Amino acid sequence: MRLASDVGNAAGRESLDVRRLRWAVFGLASSAFWLSFFHRVSPAAIAGELQASFGIGATMLGTLAATYYLIYTFMQLPTGVLSDTLGPRRVLTAGCVVSGAGSLLFGAADSISIALLGRTLVGLGVSVAFVSMLKLNANWFHERRFATATGLGGFIGLTGALAAATPLAWFVTHLPWRSVFTGLGCVSLALAAAIWIVVRDEPSGNGVTVTQTPSEASLERWYHGLARVARNRATWPGFWVCFGMSGSYMAFVGLWAVPYLTHAHGLSAVEATQHTSLMVISLAVTQAGVGAVSDRLGHRRPLMLGSGLLYFASWVAWLAGAAAIPGASYAISIMMGVCLSGFTLAWACAKELNPPHYSGMAISLVNTGGFLAVGLLQPAVGWLIDWSAGDAPLAAAHFVPGMALLTGFALIGLAGAWCMPETHCRNIWISDHSREAA
Repeated sequence: MRLASDVGNAAGRESLDVRRLRWAVFGLASSAFWLSFFHRVSPAAIAGELQASFGIGATMLGTLAATYYLIYTFMQLPTGVLSDTLGPRRVLTAGCVVSGAGSLLFGAADSISIALLGRTLVGLGVSVAFVSMLKLNANWFHERRFATATGLGGFIGLTGALAAATPLAWFVTHLPWRSVFTGLGCVSLALAAAIWIVVRDEPSGNGVTVTQTPSEASLERWYHGLARVARNRATWPGFWVCFGMSGSYMAFVGLWAVPYLTHAHGLSAVEATQHTSLMVISLAVTQAGVGAVSDRLGHRRPLMLGSGLLYFASWVAWLAGAAAIPGASYAISIMMGVCLSGFTLAWACAKELNPPHYSGMAISLVNTGGFLAVGLLQPAVGWLIDWSAGDAPLAAAHFVPGMALLTGFALIGLAGAWCMPETHCRNIWISDHSREAA
């Protein structure tokens, strides 16, 4: 009750201008995250167009899609460091400029090598969006509202994935796919200008309580802070949650779900993207609520563990061939999206298990797991499909090894959730070190 009262009193002392600026900052950061999700998922909807345009097979298609994730993975720790040192405003602005240039190049590519370069620049630019958004949330929202704000930001981002599913598949039947990415490049550059003009790294005064303490951060060099976060054993379960749960989901939804549903179950491309849309919608809706439920209950681990168990069960259903039952594929798609949402609490736990002034580094280290996994999985699944099929036309049996690999990764995520410490929605690093000092 006292915590809730403190939140309410802090909110009461804020001026209207501060509240408006908070939501403007949140809206612009979430818009950058929206673009990152669109780029992340779009290859699945235009897989056929990409193969036809560049004359590539499944392995090279997986490599083209995975290029985004590999550079995204590499940039997660640097993004956390840059957000904690230079500030998220500068980092996010630069990211939008780079991703805009990459999107323009991808749309104009006349060879697979240029497409790979454009996709790499896109991944490099949007790689800063998520951590920058969470860093701004940590600075602008009270600690007990962080998961709620993050869930809402995740919901907005996932609508970008939704737009890159069925709507994009429909759009490219009427206009060239290249037009989409040219337009997105222009939007990214305009967003960079808006972020630079409007966003501020943190509120200044006005009775606003934030979780960052720059004076503490200034006592250590950034690499000492990163080493402290990495040495903290409590940080790593969240890494494996993201590695197993987020990685398998993004590899499937972002590329292989559509080929699997079309070749293994005879669906059209539009019908297949309806399934990926359901996965994204169900995740978006539940992700927006799971943070608020967790904040209200004061618990993280039970929600994360329960969702991990049910998410693993949805993969077992795919692998067992349950999708062949009429209507079952839609039910499994919804179940997968709903049950995945608990993994997002790993981000809040990362912040609550480490020093507040290194929240950007902690979140980025945990988030690296998901993108490392998908960067490995997308080409690996493509290789398994090519290996299984040989020269034969693709059929359901050829997808079994790849689906088994994805199921195994989901089990890794469940194991990470089992090992996650309970934070009770507060920074227990502060509490633990206060007791040690006493």
